[in-house]
Amino acid sequence: MKRKYAKIFLGVLFSASLLFASCSSDDDANTGNFPLSADIFNSVKGKRVAFQGLTHNAISWSWDFGDGSTSSEQNPVHTYTDPGYYTAVLTATDATGASVNKEVKLALDITPYVLLTGGATAAEGKTWRLASSHSDKDYFAYSDAQLSPFEGAPNPLPAGIFGAGLGMPEVYDDEYTFYFDGSFTMDLKEDGAAFSGLLYQFVTSGGANILNDGGSDFGLCTASFTPESDLTFSYVENEDFQMSSVFGENGTLTYNDVSTIDFDGSAFVGFLDFESKVIIQDISDSSMRLVMFLAASQDFIGVNTNALVLTFEVVE
Repeated sequence: MKRKYAKIFLGVLFSASLLFASCSSDDDANTGNFPLSADIFNSVKGKRVAFQGLTHNAISWSWDFGDGSTSSEQNPVHTYTDPGYYTAVLTATDATGASVNKEVKLALDITPYVLLTGGATAAEGKTWRLASSHSDKDYFAYSDAQLSPFEGAPNPLPAGIFGAGLGMPEVYDDEYTFYFDGSFTMDLKEDGAAFSGLLYQFVTSGGANILNDGGSDFGLCTASFTPESDLTFSYVENEDFQMSSVFGENGTLTYNDVSTIDFDGSAFVGFLDFESKVIIQDISDSSMRLVMFLAASQDFIGVNTNALVLTFEVVE
């Protein structure tokens, strides 16, 4: 009787061992069928980024953080020196030498200055031009404390007004490039004409440089202009900007807590007049709205009377 039970037990044990061996073999075979793959998970705090290389069948990992730094860890932590836009790339390699790449785009500690210039990794800088579509906040203004709308001008400005309305479509073509290191370039295209103030041109060149006076009713024109080389700009995020204005006491007016762009020499952005410093009302990754000042009174030469509140767009 005991022998009978022993035979039954051995039979069951043998069957179980076959079943276990079969399952184990299937698992190994299925594991070997998974291809080499890679993905990235990351978490960000300021300019410090923790990366995770989520890989299968990889035996080595190579990271390029996009700022000149690298790592061979699977899950590195990297601190970037400058705010800006970066592309981090993971290369995972398996035992056969095959490799796959995965990348992740990062926007780190983005400040208005980075939005203006494209950040430290934007070797070509960031280029802007006047948006022909305009926005519902674009208008002609007085250079008073409230930047009140100019009487008799459309508010907001309709799309393409400088072209279809005033016959100066060329002002939408000019491009202005800001670089992270503070340098600046201007491309006034084939006509070499700057969008400018009519009175400014008469005062500085006797009107000889004027090429198109289609906007004369609003004190506007285009005029020939040759940019200097090695131009620079300065950006201040918050300041009290004091400038000349016929609306200010003793001919000056202060705009408090505003962000500004100023230029060296004869450089300007968007509009050439006596005052080259502009106010940034709003800026995003793809557009910015500037306040540019205009002196249009022959009774107060060089003193601001008006302003142009206009939207600029990024040139892709």
